[in-house]
Amino acid sequence: MRGKLTLLAGVCASAIAFPAFAQEADPGANDGTEIIVTAQRTNERLQDVPIAVSAFNSEALEKQQIKNTSDLQLTLPNVTFTKTNFTSASFTIRGIGDLCVGTTCDSATAIHMNDAPLFGTRLFEGEFYDMAQIEVLRGPQGTLFGRNATSGVVNFRTARPSLTGFSANAEAEYGNYSAVKLKAMVNVPLAETLAVRVAGFYLNRDGYTTNIYDNSKIDDRDMYGVRGSLRWEPSSGTTVDLMVQHFLERDSRMRIQKQLCQRDSTGILGCLNGSRDFQMTNANSTFVGTLTSREFFRLRGLPAGQTALTPDFSLGSIYGTDAYNWTGATNPADYRTVNTDLNPKYFARETIVQGSIDQDLGETLSLKVGGNYQNVAVDSQQDYNLSVQNRALYAPALATLAAARAGTFGAGLQTYLTPVYNALTPGGPTGALCTSLPEETGTGAYGGHSLCSSTPQDFDRSNQNQSSWTAEAILSSKMDGPFNFLLGGIYGKFHMTENSYYVNSFGIDYLAGILGTFTALGAGAAPSYLATPTYRNNTDDLRITTYGLFGEAYYKVSDTVKLTLGLRYNNDKKEVQARTTLANFLVPFGATNAYTSPGIATFDADPTCPSATVPACAGITATNQLWQNRSVGFGKWTGRAVLDWNITPDNLVYVSYSRGYKSGGINPPLSPVAAVSTTFDPEFVNAFEIGSKNSFANGKVTLNLTGFYYDYKGLQLSRIVSRTSVNDNVNAKIYGLELEAMLRPTPEFTVNMGASYLHTEVTSTANPLANPRDFGGGRADAVIIKDITNGANCAVASTSGSVAGVNGFVNQVNTLINTINAPGNPLTTAGTGGLQPGAGLQPTTTFGANSGINSTGAFSVCGILGNLAGSAVGTAFGGIQYFSAGIPSNVIGNKLPGAPDYKFSIGAQYAASVGEMTLTPRVDYIYTGKSEGSVFNSPVNAIPSFSQVNAQVQLDGPDKKWYLRGWIQNVFNDDSITGLYVTDQSSGLFSNVFTLEPRRYGITAGVKF
Repeated sequence: MRGKLTLLAGVCASAIAFPAFAQEADPGANDGTEIIVTAQRTNERLQDVPIAVSAFNSEALEKQQIKNTSDLQLTLPNVTFTKTNFTSASFTIRGIGDLCVGTTCDSATAIHMNDAPLFGTRLFEGEFYDMAQIEVLRGPQGTLFGRNATSGVVNFRTARPSLTGFSANAEAEYGNYSAVKLKAMVNVPLAETLAVRVAGFYLNRDGYTTNIYDNSKIDDRDMYGVRGSLRWEPSSGTTVDLMVQHFLERDSRMRIQKQLCQRDSTGILGCLNGSRDFQMTNANSTFVGTLTSREFFRLRGLPAGQTALTPDFSLGSIYGTDAYNWTGATNPADYRTVNTDLNPKYFARETIVQGSIDQDLGETLSLKVGGNYQNVAVDSQQDYNLSVQNRALYAPALATLAAARAGTFGAGLQTYLTPVYNALTPGGPTGALCTSLPEETGTGAYGGHSLCSSTPQDFDRSNQNQSSWTAEAILSSKMDGPFNFLLGGIYGKFHMTENSYYVNSFGIDYLAGILGTFTALGAGAAPSYLATPTYRNNTDDLRITTYGLFGEAYYKVSDTVKLTLGLRYNNDKKEVQARTTLANFLVPFGATNAYTSPGIATFDADPTCPSATVPACAGITATNQLWQNRSVGFGKWTGRAVLDWNITPDNLVYVSYSRGYKSGGINPPLSPVAAVSTTFDPEFVNAFEIGSKNSFANGKVTLNLTGFYYDYKGLQLSRIVSRTSVNDNVNAKIYGLELEAMLRPTPEFTVNMGASYLHTEVTSTANPLANPRDFGGGRADAVIIKDITNGANCAVASTSGSVAGVNGFVNQVNTLINTINAPGNPLTTAGTGGLQPGAGLQPTTTFGANSGINSTGAFSVCGILGNLAGSAVGTAFGGIQYFSAGIPSNVIGNKLPGAPDYKFSIGAQYAASVGEMTLTPRVDYIYTGKSEGSVFNSPVNAIPSFSQVNAQVQLDGPDKKWYLRGWIQNVFNDDSITGLYVTDQSSGLFSNVFTLEPRRYGITAGVKF
């Protein structure tokens, strides 16, 4: 019986061409051939399931031009999708998405394939092919899918082999951007009980984006996917399924699509908080801009032209012209045009192996046992700032370096600086400039790993390798009485062996070489550089062990009323080893591995330990750790209760309560250390829902309505601090309405529509949150500081509300820094720490009328400001408070990111007979309302509403043995923004934005056998 029902599901899935709302294949027949879904881990009519669920079959995906996950979001109420930071993505349902960024973060939307959970899948990169059905379950699925399903579940169901006979299909598509896509499937019965199915796709197209630097096309696609499946039914009560799927992509996909910035002329912030403009950040605000500045060099006593006879090795002044402020550094005012001197590289690979046995145990019980193995790799490299730097600004310093190499400043400097010259400017100051490659030895250009070009380079790399497996067993009953049940358990292991985020820059290499040289020279050490000459945030080892035990009981109170009660225990343990390095320790020139050099003994990857006040430090006594090692564990209960009433066979009403849970995690090590928690808590949602599913007029009208209210505890939100993504917890309330409808007044004419309203609101925060764009927290009595020793920001504020007082304090401290060895200077009395006078730091300044910043700003040294804030110096100015991680902003009442207030979609098609053929034109209109890109709801973070129109016309031959389709997607070529994130202060606070694909059009031809 189960085999017949599965076959029926496949037949029904091919009978419709729009989202499945339990409509009949033939509305006039009312023959019960309806869409079957597995939202409750068993085959059921969609309209009988008391869950808000939408389903798309293969034909629906084609008719509505849903070619990938980005398209899938458009027609679903209260669902959005966007690419995010570090090659990640967020599938958001009812305002709950993947807002947590980091290796120990879990997805809020559980992604499954054939009911098996996937970890860090690259399915979002590929194209849909040979799918039986895609099901989207909205709302927490706290029992049956359980772990990390706080927002819902997306279940990709692949087409299974059919035992009924040979079948095959093939499709070829050609479109603009020279796009070629091929898809094919072959199904072969090998015996009465055994069949195999092989399917695949290939996509190759030119880039969407023009790079005006070399007139090339980037953001192209070159990928393929192949899947092999086997089904064996040795008896009527036994089904065995095996599947292997492989995906590979190697092209110039842009992980970062476009950067926007309201340029900050002061250089203290880089980008301002008033608007998103097509401008470049101020390079003086960056890590390189500050640590290679004349002011920092002089503060550290390095040669920076202190006198006419002193050489100047600095790359410029923080108060002078920056590397991006020149004609060649323009940011084209177009989302599909960039100006970059390094084209991107992208690689992704995923292999999935699945197996399951479905066994009847007599007449009343069935057992399903399944396993899933997954191996994933991704590697992306791209110009970090999408820019071209002005090398002319570096010319004086490079000439000074060449002079040192020639012996102009003595044999000592010649010996120490020659390796720097050879590594970075082997062709002389006017020749090619060499930048470290992002590689594992940590030696970069000083170990012979470099990229040399005519312009100074700055690029990043994000890579990851992981594997995982899960095993699940479900025992379910099918008794004739009022009571039935389901019991299950799942166990899984996840192992990440590499996750690194690199930032490489010629400027970082330069400062690592110059600062390292003079540090080694002053200490009498061998000629050395500071490692690593690249920024590297590295998770070397992450292990997750997870298991869940779950069950549901179903009791029919009457023939029309059913009560469902479910309970699940979730257990998660995470162990991680990580570190962040950037110019931290000396490495002698010639070393082949920075991490094994003697200098690493001075490096501390975990400066919070040892500490009696930090629980994670228990048992750690070493002063310097080469790695930060952390572990966390969570054991939580979730579940649901549902009461549903079939008023008639075609009308269902239900009310439900569901509790969802997502595990917490560990924030990565920060450099420099900021006042943020080393861990973040799990999140929980208590969800209340009422819904109605209805079919009227003998199936000609389907109308589903849902209302919901969420009480959210500990929602995980990400922000960038100290060049690293850290996560915080907030509480929120969410409520909304959803409508899905289908009208089919005649068998030929179909209209489907969806609409939703969503309200999200932060109600409280676990910890104070500072807006990275406005470290002054909107206060006029605050000063935002750019720390010239590390490129990070901090803030100071008056405890008495005195604007003049806090500005006077910062100006006085800068004067003390400038005259650090003067008699009576408190900094001199406290010990200079090697600091030297003459830095030339200037007074505070305003950011301008339209900056969105009420505070003033200044370049200074955060550590010194923090030490003096509570001293007599601070008291003299009315009292000063210091904030290492910024002044908290009030986010209570703010909207959550990625939660549009309104969504609406409508599609219509008419199947007209043309002799023995059928001509079907179709048009879809989609509207997505405004939303926020950050919990800090300033205008610069707003995501405007957008619309999209798709259209196509398809000609089907007799018996639908062949078809020809002409199509156009995004008819009006709108640049619709789906999401954004703000980068770190030491990178310039620019916004990276992500959009839907541009207008695409083409023709498709296919045959079926």
